[in-house]
Amino acid sequence: MMKFFKSLRTLIYTIIAKIFLKDFNARIKANGFTKLNKHTKVGDNVHFNGLRVFGKGNLTIGDNFHSGFGCKILTSYHNYNGDSIPYDNTLIIKDVIIGNNVWIGIDVTILPGVHIGEGAIIQAGSVVVKSIPELAIAGGHPAKVFSSRNIEKYYQLKSNNKVS
Repeated sequence: MMKFFKSLRTLIYTIIAKIFLKDFNARIKANGFTKLNKHTKVGDNVHFNGLRVFGKGNLTIGDNFHSGFGCKILTSYHNYNGDSIPYDNTLIIKDVIIGNNVWIGIDVTILPGVHIGEGAIIQAGSVVVKSIPELAIAGGHPAKVFSSRNIEKYYQLKSNNKVS
């Protein structure tokens, strides 16, 4: 009976996630509450465990993406150099791009204008303020690259279509 309710919950979260999508290829699964926006485009085989998108900019997520719960992606921010303080009524809009085969850990925040390269991993609890190169493993506040994937192994798995 418990498995039934878990499957039902996943179905409901997945439907909610798809409602606001700009475009998507095929397989999307949401195991936790996921709120995307109309400026979000996702690839195939995308797994959300609870992610929220804030802002008016575009968000592009590649194939085989996985996120932990509590993740936030911002695509715009208030203009603090405008006509009033602490900020004025205008928004600065910056798109976020996440490559294929990216894994974002629990409670990660990604700020506007960030590009996360293919195969990158972002450690749980990180705040990503700058772009992360492909195959990098980054973490912290602000997130910094501290390691990288095994390049040969990554491309071997990719060529054999070994994705989860």
